[in-house]
Amino acid sequence: MPRKRIAKIIDQAEQKLKLLKELGISELPREKVDPVFRKKYQALERLRKEMSDCQRCELGKTRTCIVFGEGDPNAEVMFVGEAPGAEEDLSGRPFVGAAGRILTDIIELGMKIPRREVFIGNVVKCRPPENRDPDPEEVKECRGFLERQIEIIRPRVIVALGKHAAHLLMGSGEPISRLRGKWGEFQGLPVMPTYHPAYLLYNNSGKREVWTDIKQVIQYLEKENLE
Repeated sequence: MPRKRIAKIIDQAEQKLKLLKELGISELPREKVDPVFRKKYQALERLRKEMSDCQRCELGKTRTCIVFGEGDPNAEVMFVGEAPGAEEDLSGRPFVGAAGRILTDIIELGMKIPRREVFIGNVVKCRPPENRDPDPEEVKECRGFLERQIEIIRPRVIVALGKHAAHLLMGSGEPISRLRGKWGEFQGLPVMPTYHPAYLLYNNSGKREVWTDIKQVIQYLEKENLE
């Protein structure tokens, strides 16, 4: 592109930024300026609206909030947990309790990624009573929503947190202790299973294993960046 054309584009951009500043606009929503982000954001919002009054299983009768998931629609890494707990059910956000603080540390301190730049969801979007495990029928009714989230976001890597996420995404019923640390695939995307952060609240020994698994994810992303 000719230098004069580049200079003209830069000048036009500077003038637009100056005008926005004069109007008191200091920041534009990302969906306004990034077409790929906007397309994914809008698709997720349509899915969220579709789920807004879901009654496909019995959990719809006992939940406080649907926990859709949160994060960057254009995330490179997607974390999939099992089901919301009590705090998540009240807030409508995933992983906000004690286990959530561990997950945030894994993401921000371990992987050096701001939590807002990954996407975090669950296999089941509503809290099972008394924090019991989701039953097969609940997983069956909800899995389509997770599959569509993955189709929309298309992360580079999925991290499956705990046995229910690992079983669904890996297509295996083996114990999480055998699945963790071994790459799998879902919808053509690499999946790394590891222990659920809640497990680490009571099992310090599992932290080393989780870190070993997460380091594989870091190495995969670094290798992809070099290729």
